[in-house]
Parts: sequence; structure tokens; C-alpha cells
Amino acid sequence: MDEQAVGADPGLEASRTAELADRVVANLQRVMHAPDETLQFSVLCLLAEGHLIIEDFPGVGKTSLAKALARSVDCAFSRLQFTPDLLPSDVTGVNVFNQRSNEFEFRPGPVFANILLVDEINRASPKTQSALLECMQERQVTIDGVSYVLPPPFMVMATQNPIEYEGTYPLPEAELDRFTMRIAIGYPPLPDEAQMLSEQATDTPLDRLECVASAQEVLDGIEDAKRVFVEESLNRYVVALLRQTRSDNRLYLGASPRAGIALLRVAKARAIVAGRDYVEPEDIKAVAPTVLAHRLILAPEARSSGLDAEDLVRSILERTPVPV
Repeated sequence: MDEQAVGADPGLEASRTAELADRVVANLQRVMHAPDETLQFSVLCLLAEGHLIIEDFPGVGKTSLAKALARSVDCAFSRLQFTPDLLPSDVTGVNVFNQRSNEFEFRPGPVFANILLVDEINRASPKTQSALLECMQERQVTIDGVSYVLPPPFMVMATQNPIEYEGTYPLPEAELDRFTMRIAIGYPPLPDEAQMLSEQATDTPLDRLECVASAQEVLDGIEDAKRVFVEESLNRYVVALLRQTRSDNRLYLGASPRAGIALLRVAKARAIVAGRDYVEPEDIKAVAPTVLAHRLILAPEARSSGLDAEDLVRSILERTPVPV
């Protein structure tokens, strides 16, 4: 690694962002009995200006994690419960005629927030789901030909149940590709679950959770993560991983260039949270399954054999040469 290319003294930026991430993760631990890596992934997604989908069984704390992250940072928070009768205008907003001024005026929808929680995203119709596409990619909303910019930082956190399909509409690939990461919480270990029962029976920790970071600190952390140095060989390594997914006969659809950008942004966030101002191969390998797996479409033969997309990503990581 060329030390001069890394920069003279960006250690201050790395240390302040690492301290910010530790603060938020510690705050999440007060509410969530989940693996530290899962909680850290949610913070990395925020620092990478990404969007997060939490897919797990009912009752394991998907909504609690999203609400806890929102309460940990001093940002505007909004929540949408997706249902089959929800309209796109219920998400983005609508122009309403004002009889006094004799003009139409725009009334913003819930999407005009810094952190938007979308509960059961796969329960809304494809028409309503598509209302999020422009918001997530371009961070703006266009109504009747007029575009309205969403305030930064902007993050969509969506939940869905992977085992319940009745009355649901599977997310199209174009929308899944806009989600930077997909995580699962899982069931807590026996001691943690027993402790959780005791906590929830007497008080709700989420109600007492206080914010530990300002919106400006989050914006500074995002900018610090953007400035993390990436050696050219690591750029080629990411491209090699993407091309492996496109040529693997176990996959019907491989990872897109957008997936590579997301992978590098999250790897940068992981590096700076670790106190470094440069990306290492381990940063990419650590986040690749979470960033890539939900974007891949398995071939019918692979699905019938019970192959898991995350395992497939791990096997691709094993056989792709790592730059030295």
C-alpha cells in the first residue's frame, strides 16, 4: 500500500467516525439482543448512504432495530405501514388545490424524512413499491413534473417476512438492487432471550432510548467515509467478484455495476469505523455476502438443490484471487 497516496494525517477523521459508530452501536445494544455484527452493519449502511432491508421471521425485532437506529441519531423519522390499498401518493405526497390562492400546493408525504421505516414492504402493490425507486436512487421526488429534493441524510429501512407469501408482492429486482444491504437478526441466545423477557415484562427499553449522535455528525461521518482511500487493485478485485457472479452457471442473474459501487461504499465505511483511512481486502470480503446476496437470482437447478445465495457469494470470494 502506498502510504503517500493514503494521505498525511486523515487519522483524526477516521477516529471521530469510529467513535461515532461505537456510540450508536452501544446505544442499539441497550435495546437489541442481536449479534454485534448485525448492529454494526446497520450503522455501516447509514454511513455508506445506503438503504437497508431487514428480512427475518416475525417477532425477532426487525421494527425495533429500525426504530432504535432512528432514535439513536437526531434526524427526522417517519414510518409507513405498507398495505395493499396504499397509493403512491400516500408515500411521496400530493398536489392539493388551495382555494384561497387559487393554486395547487404540494403536501409532502412521509418519504420526506431522514430515516424512513417501511414495515412489511412486500405487502404493498408493485405500483406503490415503485414510488420508492426514484427516492432511493436519486434522493428526490417528482410530482407533476416538479422535482423535490429529499433532505440528507436519507435512508430507507424496510422489513419483510421471508416465510409469509399470502397477500404479498415480491420485490422486483430493480428495487432489490437499490437496497444496499440485507440483514437478518435471528433468534437470540437463551440467556439473552431470558433477559429480554425480563426487560420487556417490566419496561420497554426502546421508549427510554435517547439520541447519541446529531444529524451533522452523521453527515460528517458520511463525508469521511467517502474520502477513504481505495487502491486501484481493490477496484479491480471488486470488478472481478462481480464478473464471477455473472459467469457462474448457478446464477440466472449476477451482480450489477450498482452492486459494485455499493460494495465499495460499505467497505469504505467498514474501514473508517475500524479507524483506518484506507480499504483492505478484508473489508470487502466481510461485507460482500450482505451487499451482494439479495441482488442475485439463483438458477432453477441451484434453487432446487437448496443452495443459499450468501453461501454462493462466499464460494466466489474463496476462488477469486485477493490482491496482495
